[in-house]
Amino acid sequence: MNTVGWREWIALPEWGIGAIKAKIDTGARTSAIHADDIELFEREGVSCVRFLIRPWQRSDADAVLVEAQRIDHRTITSSSGTRSDRPVVLAPIVLGGRAINAEITLTSRDEMGFRMLIGREALAQGFTVDSTASYLGGRPKKAIRQKNRGRA
Repeated sequence: MNTVGWREWIALPEWGIGAIKAKIDTGARTSAIHADDIELFEREGVSCVRFLIRPWQRSDADAVLVEAQRIDHRTITSSSGTRSDRPVVLAPIVLGGRAINAEITLTSRDEMGFRMLIGREALAQGFTVDSTASYLGGRPKKAIRQKNRGRA
């Protein structure tokens, strides 16, 4: 078992994102990421989605356009009780130094403190959470952390 803190830096290597800050949320079933310009389409009979990931809070720098197969479409109820329909994709993530596959819903998290949320389904792949700790998986270099604060 790998232990992670209540917040961690993770990577989404297939999407070209080397670092994005994520909140570890055992109250959420599915992981979620902030996505803009979500566009559903079909390619050769396969349901796909195109979206823009902006990995840094309060910044458009280093935005990445992603295309992925849409594996589902779910109605998600937030902690505030708001329901929303979201596309779901499957992507490899690196959490605490381990690569796993995670189902990720695409949504607007602009008002949230973290661009990504890691839910129970991903954590069930061999992680425990120390709610008193942060960044047990390590931190990126200071220049990357400053980008997340809008200071780069």
